[in-house]
Amino acid sequence: MDHHDERPDLDHRILTALHARGTGPGVAAAARALSLAGEHGALWLAAGLAGAAADRERRRAWLRGTALTAGAHLASMGVKRLVRRPRPGHVEPLVRTAGRHSFPSSHATSAVAAAVAFGALGARVVPALAAAMCVSRVVVGVHYPSDVAAGAALGAVTARLGARWMTGGRDHG
Repeated sequence: MDHHDERPDLDHRILTALHARGTGPGVAAAARALSLAGEHGALWLAAGLAGAAADRERRRAWLRGTALTAGAHLASMGVKRLVRRPRPGHVEPLVRTAGRHSFPSSHATSAVAAAVAFGALGARVVPALAAAMCVSRVVVGVHYPSDVAAGAALGAVTARLGARWMTGGRDHG
């Protein structure tokens, strides 16, 4: 047994603790549902397209926010291929994953990109749903907290850098 196994780092300990909280049927079902909905950014892309359909006046901003969310997701996949960190192996995952690499969490990246982009357009429920999505990735045992934090940062930066483009040159904060 190596030193890491005897005394796991904080990332390892937080994952183990949150994953243990996901053993209840309600929590596990919610975390699984969020994982499925967030696969390949699907929930956020659908939300952006729904926003564009419902808000004709700001359709272009919604579509650009959706494009930023998709771009953030693609960026996370590129980083994931470079870093190649394996998924946690010390807990039994509650869901299947599309790939075997863990860093950064693409679910967190697209969720936070959507929270920043769509939140700027007044979609107040998106940030709370994005936070739940981020936590769910640790609860289901497929990401370390640092994977989620890095994905969230990448999503926030990507959406924030594109904010002026999204709003047609008007900076909303």
